[in-house]
Amino acid sequence: MEMQMDFLRKLPTPQELKEQFPLSDEIKAIKEKRDKEIADIFAGKSDKFLMIIGPCSADNEEAVLDYMHRLAEVQKKVEDKIFIIPRVYTNKPRTKGTGYKGMLHQPDPEGHEDMLAGIIAIRQMHTRVVKETGFTCAEEMLYPGNHRYLSDLLSYVAIGARSVEDQEHRIVASGVGIPAGMKNPPSGDISVMMNAITAAQHTQDFIYRGWEVRTQGNPLAHAIMRGYIDNLGHSKPNYHYEDLRAVYENYKNTDLKNPAIIVDTNHANSNKQYLEQIRIAKDVLHSCRVSDDIKGIVKGLMVESYIEDGSQKIGEGIYGKSITDPCLGWEKTNNLLLEIAELL
Repeated sequence: MEMQMDFLRKLPTPQELKEQFPLSDEIKAIKEKRDKEIADIFAGKSDKFLMIIGPCSADNEEAVLDYMHRLAEVQKKVEDKIFIIPRVYTNKPRTKGTGYKGMLHQPDPEGHEDMLAGIIAIRQMHTRVVKETGFTCAEEMLYPGNHRYLSDLLSYVAIGARSVEDQEHRIVASGVGIPAGMKNPPSGDISVMMNAITAAQHTQDFIYRGWEVRTQGNPLAHAIMRGYIDNLGHSKPNYHYEDLRAVYENYKNTDLKNPAIIVDTNHANSNKQYLEQIRIAKDVLHSCRVSDDIKGIVKGLMVESYIEDGSQKIGEGIYGKSITDPCLGWEKTNNLLLEIAELL
């Protein structure tokens, strides 16, 4: 039987979209400078602490830009200690495959899915963020084939817990040219995450977007600890000292480059209790203070934060409030960033 798919329309290639929506030399220079600074942090040449922070999903361009301008003001205050990479996540994994899948699918969360409008909207929003705030951002690489639509704008990608075992995600991560964080899988099995990092750090040959390609390997592929789900369906944390030490020891038994951990303070680590992110962040910093090994390997934190505390249902229309997972509001975010700078 023939495939049961309706081919709705042919979308522009990433190259065509980049030609239609080109970047200025100024934006290219900002990205180059920031990419080098971030690489230096992962390589241990800089002791700045990374904060990968922002909304669970970037659902509204004006609210996202408002948030980014606020974040840029804080970045100035903490720039000697903290390097901020904002989360601008425009495609969202859905455990059951239903619900809002991000701006890529629905530029208007209350509207219909429209992929062409989506890829244009996310490119324009990312471009605005760099142009207006000087930030180059982080995305989740949910669809490896789509990465090239934004590859000249992004400074960080995360491979999600459900994607990290997937061959295509691993080998595409080996060729993205920016840090790729490999999350531990929902089971919490550290060996799966370490295998993903190994695959991403090695050179790979494969088919990508209709081309036979070869990557150089990504020496900046690293671990993200995000908690896990036990066999009874309960969230369990893996940000504690012992967990970080276990990953450190795992790294020691490999030939992997630039051993690094980012701790995700939300998801299963917080059981999605967004206020817990503040306590978890401080707990991780305490582990760094009591162990030079852990201080050396923990490069930063991932925090879900937006303008308003918590979350809302689609259609409630509260400006700057998450329509996916609950986030820390702005006031708490501002205080947390200043406090972390004090603790470092």
